[in-house]
Amino acid sequence: DGYGPGEQSRDFVHVEDVADVNLWLWRSGVSGIFNCGTGRAEPFRTVADTVIRTLGRGEIEYIDFPDHLKGRYQSFTQADLSKLRQAGYEQPFASVEEGVPQYVKWLGAGG
Repeated sequence: DGYGPGEQSRDFVHVEDVADVNLWLWRSGVSGIFNCGTGRAEPFRTVADTVIRTLGRGEIEYIDFPDHLKGRYQSFTQADLSKLRQAGYEQPFASVEEGVPQYVKWLGAGG
């Protein structure tokens, strides 16, 4: 059902990818409403595991998802990039495994 420990999934997108899409839209003159994401839903567990692996420390503590929110809270979201791709945007998007280490490095540098 998507509400188990760490199962909730989102389409996490790196801020640099969002900036690249916006700059491409501006430079290309393409206009419209587009989804911006990776087109891949990644579980929160993947984000947590990647942070722990990047930092070399940490552990995950799960808290049960409240029963009264099940069915009212989206357990899965993923961007449909078909319109953006049809408009001509061809660049790849960073995965969680690529983006989290970049973000951690940026934070460590005083981000």
